[in-house]
Amino acid sequence: MSIKRQANFSEQDFRVALGRFATGVAIVTTTDPETDTPMGLTVSSFNSVSLDPPMVLWCLRLASKNLELFKNSRHYNIHILANDQIDLAMQFSTAKVPNRFEGIDWEFSETGTPLLSSEYCSAVFECANEQQHIAGDHLIMVGHVERCQHTNKLPLVFHAGTFDLTPTSRFSK
Repeated sequence: MSIKRQANFSEQDFRVALGRFATGVAIVTTTDPETDTPMGLTVSSFNSVSLDPPMVLWCLRLASKNLELFKNSRHYNIHILANDQIDLAMQFSTAKVPNRFEGIDWEFSETGTPLLSSEYCSAVFECANEQQHIAGDHLIMVGHVERCQHTNKLPLVFHAGTFDLTPTSRFSK
């Protein structure tokens, strides 16, 4: 149980301060079990948790219209976007796009969840929905990684409220 504490700063100041930390950009995908419809959304809250067993986490707002779907899914895939995929990140981040999968190359994985073509990604983690924890206004989703793959593509970065490109790296060669 957490104790409600009064902050001595505004929500806007907190957002700006958090924005100073650069993060990667990911698309998380799953399948609606009732309709077999592929679903996906863009997140910037992704992190490693454990090497043994292999686990990662991502967060979803409790107010998200997709909360119940992801909360109840048995599996999901986390796609770490490459730095040339800003348009794809935008396509999966807006409710204005009725079919977020339209016009992109994807297939169903072994677990029946949408797997974007590797051309879109720096890395992909295929996960079992292992644990969930409510923290403030978000649900922390912990996934047990069943399969992963990676490329040498540089990742897309989110910094100070906008997408950014990664500096050239020795790994991009």
